[in-house]
Amino acid sequence: MMDFKTLPQAPRLRLDNLTVPACLIGQGAGLTRIGLTIADGRIVDGPGDVTVDMRGAMVFPGFTDMHTHLDKGHIWPRAANPDGSFMGALTTVSADREAHWTAEDVRRRMDFALRCAYGHGTTAIRTHLDSIAPQDSISWPIFREMRAEWAGRIALQASCLVGVDRADMDGDFVKTADIVAASGGVLGMVTYPVPDIRERLRGFFRLASERGLEVDFHADETGDPDVATLRLIAETVLETGFDAPVTVGHCCSLAVQDAAECERTLDLVAKAGLNIVSLPMCNLYLQARQTGRTPRWRGLTVVHEMKARGINVSFASDNTRDPFYAYGDLDMLEVMREATRIGHLDHADPDWVNAFLANPARACGFAAPSLTPGAPADLVITRARDWSELFSRPQSDRIVLRAGRVIDRTLPDYAELDDLFT
Repeated sequence: MMDFKTLPQAPRLRLDNLTVPACLIGQGAGLTRIGLTIADGRIVDGPGDVTVDMRGAMVFPGFTDMHTHLDKGHIWPRAANPDGSFMGALTTVSADREAHWTAEDVRRRMDFALRCAYGHGTTAIRTHLDSIAPQDSISWPIFREMRAEWAGRIALQASCLVGVDRADMDGDFVKTADIVAASGGVLGMVTYPVPDIRERLRGFFRLASERGLEVDFHADETGDPDVATLRLIAETVLETGFDAPVTVGHCCSLAVQDAAECERTLDLVAKAGLNIVSLPMCNLYLQARQTGRTPRWRGLTVVHEMKARGINVSFASDNTRDPFYAYGDLDMLEVMREATRIGHLDHADPDWVNAFLANPARACGFAAPSLTPGAPADLVITRARDWSELFSRPQSDRIVLRAGRVIDRTLPDYAELDDLFT
């Protein structure tokens, strides 16, 4: 894919007349024009040896994608969702995992996905890894290898993924927690309203505390208003005094709950200091899907109400070409575009762009993306000069710089994986 402009190489390259969201440089609302000088792989003060007029091109620091599933990615050709439903996704993935998820299969699909994310301009990713034994002993070693191979290109974190009903706090899940701890990972779980969920949550936080682990939940990914495990997570954090970062993803049922009940939950979430990540594309695909019936809601959680309470809200890509989401390419510009449309982020607070940059980096402990002097010159530059231009086209001719150098953005060919599906 051709970049919209060819940038020269120079010891000190000055990019003038760039457009940037003012909030990214501490200047409040709206868009503003700036210049950036790049030397030795970093943004620096002062003039350049060579200056390029960027004619208003919009610039962002590299994106953080804090909720993905690299182990599931790109299995759609052999494991399509039969009906587009959540249950169809669960059963199809389970069968595919048991039949095909060898170390080589996971490695090749994970590497393919990372090359896509890199080409689009992502610099940091947290992935969830299905960790029901014995898959934990297969996927986690592959993740550790990939993290080392991709160091310096994409910073990688991983969180285990096990349903609360399968998480035996005195059995196999203890072994999984040990694998996570030995891998420098994050302890994760999917919460459902099982009868003993409070006891299981206490056990989960105990395992995390004993190992010094952060935690990351999938919660309430449903349109059933009676499913409210997010509240239980917040209550357990407050009850136990758990003080490591806690992230909760999805939280879809909040949007269909009674307003007073939703507000009580949000107050607890804010008090507990939870990080929330919304996955708009996947939840738009799965939620409210009924054959022959037009969906009545978008699957999105109550992001505006969360932000108004000071809750750290982020957006991420989630699944990629698997039964939970048939599409996607780990492109955070696509996530930003779709989240803006689905969640009406336009005509709202002017700093929503941070939900794709600073907010997820803070939630995960990644290095903060920045355009200030001293920051790495890891940049995504688009031809777009304003928000309307940015969101009207996919920006497939964007320029991506890593350590100040333009990268080859050529995306891998899907045909590379064909032999995995025969």
